[in-house]
Amino acid sequence: MTMRAAIYARVSTADQHSEMQLSELREHADRRGWKIVGEYVDEGISGTKSSRPQLDKLMADARRRKFDLVCVWRFDRFARSTQHLLSALEEFRNLGVNFVSLNEAIDTSTPLGKMVFTVVAAVAELERTIIVERVKAGMARAKANGKRIGRPNGIKVDVKAVAGLMESGLSFRAVAKQLRVGVGTIQRAMDLYRKGGPETAPLVPMRTKPR
Repeated sequence: MTMRAAIYARVSTADQHSEMQLSELREHADRRGWKIVGEYVDEGISGTKSSRPQLDKLMADARRRKFDLVCVWRFDRFARSTQHLLSALEEFRNLGVNFVSLNEAIDTSTPLGKMVFTVVAAVAELERTIIVERVKAGMARAKANGKRIGRPNGIKVDVKAVAGLMESGLSFRAVAKQLRVGVGTIQRAMDLYRKGGPETAPLVPMRTKPR
């Protein structure tokens, strides 16, 4: 069965060219007998950006099962941080999509490479547990200092911690359940995070029905 491959490339500035990365990725796919069904290229976009049009499209297409594997030139062309890489790899594992990085010689379609997914899953779970415990400890400290947590005065939420849980692959509902807050509170925390707001903020739950 021919593997359907998606290749991803990124260059940081407009005067750089992605063709070098694409050429090597195409050659590798040809040697392995893969069929390239999509090329995703972000040009002139910093690797630190949380949102990249073509990377976002690649992840959406992965969820639609449009390909069997993703091939990148190097980790730092794909992920903006170790946390982002772990999150993406865990999602690929859950989707049954393999991941190949040429320069790091990582190929999860091989028996040895499959170990990478096992390690990633364990690290991601540990990271989620640490974040949840940190949030709970912060809420406990706030209560001990006499601060009211909950309705109607709002919930003191660690916005950065919420973002970390979301990027680890959890849904809004799953994060809300772990932190024992409403889904709307998590959604507003993520809106605040994307806008570059404070790392910790009181987020008053919105009424679902007008009075």
